Amino acid sequence: MVIPIDILELVDKLEALVSAGWRVPFTVKTAVNENAFFDIIDQMRVAVPQQLQQANELLQQKEKVLAEATEEAERIVADAQEKAARLVDEHEILAAARAQAESIRAQAQRDAWVARKGADDYALSALSDLESRLGALLRTTSNGLATLKRRQTEADTEGAKKAS
Repeated sequence: MVIPIDILELVDKLEALVSAGWRVPFTVKTAVNENAFFDIIDQMRVAVPQQLQQANELLQQKEKVLAEATEEAERIVADAQEKAARLVDEHEILAAARAQAESIRAQAQRDAWVARKGADDYALSALSDLESRLGALLRTTSNGLATLKRRQTEADTEGAKKAS
């Protein structure tokens, strides 16, 4: 089992190795333990690919999460657009239904007015005709009664003359 070593930890070890090294007098050079130096370098060669692998895995995970989030966001947007379209359709259908209902109501009111006017005109005509006929019948009846009363009065007057 390989224990992951942090690359910065190895750089710190390398820095400590140089700091602990022997300074060459009158130069900026430092002598270090060669075996310890190459051991740290070998560890760096192992650690760098591991850390690159971990970084790549993290990057892949990040890209996967972003892809999933993007897909989810696109799905949410598509659902919202579909719902908005459905609501617009429903609104348009509702508006059309209301307009049609208003048109039907207006037509029914016009038809009712026409029917009422026709019924009123018919009733007025029929009642006027009836009034005219009843007036004529009343005049005929009045004339008949007047004639009968006149005859009766004449007959009574003639009968009284003959009886006397």
